[in-house]
Amino acid sequence: METLQQKLDRVLQEDVAIVPYDPGWPELFRQEKEHLLAMFPPALVRRVEHFGSTAVPGLAAKPIVDILVEVRDLAEVRAVVPPVLESQGYDYFWRPTSGDNTPPFYAWFIRRDPNTRVRTHHIHMVELQFQQHWDRLLFRDYLITHPLVAHEYQVLKLLLVAAYHHDRVRYTEEKSAFISRVTEEARGHFAKTEA
Repeated sequence: METLQQKLDRVLQEDVAIVPYDPGWPELFRQEKEHLLAMFPPALVRRVEHFGSTAVPGLAAKPIVDILVEVRDLAEVRAVVPPVLESQGYDYFWRPTSGDNTPPFYAWFIRRDPNTRVRTHHIHMVELQFQQHWDRLLFRDYLITHPLVAHEYQVLKLLLVAAYHHDRVRYTEEKSAFISRVTEEARGHFAKTEA
């Protein structure tokens, strides 16, 4: 049986690839959303959102559909969800929101193609108060409404994947300053439009 460290080493060593936008990604999200909602009690799952680059029409991305799931109670998620999803071949991690082993923690699942074992979905289960996660929707919406910024992000990702395609952690770290800056711009932009 694989230890937690072996599982972490395995997933962190997988290459990063960026591919042109696939118009089938929204449908892959819809199917997985239906799958998740059908498996768990309605009171547990409150909201399911498609985020990340695959949620931005026209944007090149890692071909992995990112899904953000609002849950009522992470303690209940830890008890109920992993056995169900792991029995279907998903990888499960109880991971820190940021840093190494620093709370708050959330449930993260990787779904893979059953034949190729290539990642197809990342599922992030969090409670409503996990603002850092929900800010990802601001970033998504800003890229959708600002195509020049989305193009700038695409160029950055292509440069980073050329440099760090064997280093998932570094690839992600190198995008963080851009994401933080644009998220702040998005917060200001959407606050003005709501006023």
